[in-house]
Amino acid sequence: METEEEVNALSILGEHLINTILAGEAIENVKSIIDNGAPLWYQNEEEGMSPLHAAAYVQKPDLARLLIEQGAIWNAMDKFKNTAGDISLSFNDADTYIIIRDAGIRAELLLSLLSSKASVDTGSAIILRENESTAAGSTKEFLSSKLRFTTDEHGQDVCLLKIGEEEIGVMMGWERGIMEKTVQELCDGHENVHGLKILNVGFGLGIIDGLFQSLPTPPSQHFIIEPHPDVLGHMKELGWYEKPGVKIFEGRWQDYIDSDDILGVGGFDVIYTDTFSEDYGDLHAFFEHLPDLLRGPGSRISFFNGLGATNALFYDVYTHIAELHLSNVGIDVKWSDVDITFGELKERWGNSRKYFTLPLYRLPIGKMATAKT
Repeated sequence: METEEEVNALSILGEHLINTILAGEAIENVKSIIDNGAPLWYQNEEEGMSPLHAAAYVQKPDLARLLIEQGAIWNAMDKFKNTAGDISLSFNDADTYIIIRDAGIRAELLLSLLSSKASVDTGSAIILRENESTAAGSTKEFLSSKLRFTTDEHGQDVCLLKIGEEEIGVMMGWERGIMEKTVQELCDGHENVHGLKILNVGFGLGIIDGLFQSLPTPPSQHFIIEPHPDVLGHMKELGWYEKPGVKIFEGRWQDYIDSDDILGVGGFDVIYTDTFSEDYGDLHAFFEHLPDLLRGPGSRISFFNGLGATNALFYDVYTHIAELHLSNVGIDVKWSDVDITFGELKERWGNSRKYFTLPLYRLPIGKMATAKT
């Protein structure tokens, strides 16, 4: 535990390091200050600027690389909620941005590996999902919480979850445009389009399942896994239990994914997953099952790509990690951008998008990798 005097000394060194970087001094001078004990975690009082933020402002990739190699925190936010990567993006400084982003990817892959073997302190990890005990961050709490399906003042279908004194939207109608594009990419031109076998994990508002049912030829088999009692009750009210070809599994996907009911189908043509309150570790675990769930080389998969979507750097890091993990199980991914700025509808949908504030949605479509000759 540092004394007040030691903390003051570190603060002075940290300020000196930041000022030296902003002054554009030689990288040798910066390294000398670091060697003398300047803390790379330091953020100044006025703006919350770190040494890595300063390197981003002066647009020096080699300096950013040095700081990261010496232990700079890649995902630190200043008082304006900007990371150093965000600052690099604002300058269109791709070289510095990629160095910071790749540091994030390496850090998260390492933490993912470590956390699969033991419990680790992830304080320096990207916040893809906060560790919390409320229904927003805990699957157990979410499944025992009360959901309310309604229509808001703009005519948007919403599902609301009460946390404390506040109701938050956990399933929102603004996602329809994303779902429409997703179904198009999953189904158009599919070799089995006249009798698709579809697996969807997470019913939500039923947007994507409704779109699957509205295909020119409805799915020959349409399996839906949904754990929340209130969602299941809503599905019964809407008549989903009586739809031809639809089979509903009441529970978590982990309860059914290895069952004969699922594996006995002989593989699915289309798989989609969008679960609320699960973290990236759960999605990664789901990826591991895909080789056993896909029907063949023409099968396609997608997932709601929403983790980290309040920050461009975090979203980019998460997207690359998902692609790497899918590649590890033999799935190649192609990404396309969906504009979700909405134009004139911005005011209508904006307040319901607190968990997805970026203007573009990165839509993933995965297929079984083809052997390279």
